[in-house]
Amino acid sequence: MLFSSIPFIYYFLPIVFLIYFLVPRKFKNFTLLVSSLIFYAWGEPKLTAVMLVSIATGYISGLILEKYRNTKKGRLILCLSLLIPVGFLVYFKYADFFIATFNSATGLSLPLLKVVLPIGISFYTFQILSYQVDVYRGTEAQRNPIDLACYITLFPQLIAGPIVRYTDIEKQLQSRTHTAEQFSSGVVKFTVGLGKKILLANTIGSFCAAFDGATDKSVVFAWVNAVAVALQIYFDFSGYSDMAIGLGRMLGFNFLENFNYPFISKSATEFWRRWHISLGSWFRDYVYIPLGGNRVSPVRHIFNIFVVWFLTGFWHGAGWNFIIWGVYYAVILIAEKLFYGKFLEKHRIFSHIYVTVITLISFTIFNRENMADMASYFRLMFGLDGAPLITAETLYYLKSYAVIILAAAAGSTPVMKKLAYKIPERARYILTPLFIIGIVILSTAYLVDGSFNPFLYFRF
Repeated sequence: MLFSSIPFIYYFLPIVFLIYFLVPRKFKNFTLLVSSLIFYAWGEPKLTAVMLVSIATGYISGLILEKYRNTKKGRLILCLSLLIPVGFLVYFKYADFFIATFNSATGLSLPLLKVVLPIGISFYTFQILSYQVDVYRGTEAQRNPIDLACYITLFPQLIAGPIVRYTDIEKQLQSRTHTAEQFSSGVVKFTVGLGKKILLANTIGSFCAAFDGATDKSVVFAWVNAVAVALQIYFDFSGYSDMAIGLGRMLGFNFLENFNYPFISKSATEFWRRWHISLGSWFRDYVYIPLGGNRVSPVRHIFNIFVVWFLTGFWHGAGWNFIIWGVYYAVILIAEKLFYGKFLEKHRIFSHIYVTVITLISFTIFNRENMADMASYFRLMFGLDGAPLITAETLYYLKSYAVIILAAAAGSTPVMKKLAYKIPERARYILTPLFIIGIVILSTAYLVDGSFNPFLYFRF
């Protein structure tokens, strides 16, 4: 079930809210757990068992780890307990990739397993892993299985994050407040995210689909499509994150922000402090720092960065393009640290151009289906396949989508937010509800029309 769907917005969500706010406090987590399991099982009920086994593993191992933390036996228990959720992730997400790679390397034809990827497994696996590690490090284990299961399955952030750590909402699981102000703030956040997803990401996605189906491509078309892909992914993912954060507020939870205008960055390093913040901080705290971080020799520091970014790329998907994407960023980040990071800080115009180019290249790597497709696209981008600079078909699509692409580009910066805050506060009390109603009406019309409405991160 998608957040950006009629069944979720007009059926599932109202029913959940009605029951949630009617039941006593002691039953609220149970209500959310049942609602989340229904949400998850909506399209694939059989795979709910995978999640439940992972949750049970996290719960039992947490109690044992608390008892044996800071001991040799505790370290062994931690390693063994991590194997089950990681094993599920590797099997469902990477088994066919490993088999296909083995077949390519050996010339054999072992049959693929063709397993169905459980939705959200990358996200809830990381939440279970962070819980287990945090308990081993000193966090008190959760003794109520309902509360722990509620944390892991919580439907607002289940399928696309942000990756919420147990320590961030541990107290909120036990006691949280519900106010009209917080609920209304959540409604605004959710609706803005809905608009990002439906009105911007989906419309730009139509442009990208038009490019893929075009018969007369050009160099300009390829570069504009690269811009469109970057904007589509940003508004698709940040829109979903905003919806998750908004839903959390409505239910009394405070999730951390996941995006902070990454396209205004002056370096790749800054970009990754602003993009998918919860994922970056997860790898920092559970991989990079345990490896030694930057408090090691220069060679080991470089190795640590490569490990983190190899895993970051591989986490996103079972494909060589994701691994190349991760290594690509590792090389760039190392180069910034060792060679020209300070130069970028002093030359703002150049730094923004630099970030724009490397980001467009990175999203091109990220978005192509296979290596051949990626190579073909780069030949087109850099005029190496004989394609013309611009064509009549290119001009047609540029004219058709110029307004939405420019609006999205502006919306990806703080400009619109700053303009909104310049509106007098009294006027905002009137305009905000009208703005929210307008987004809901337009988004609903878009959904009823049955238009293009994928969610890109479902495949991750």
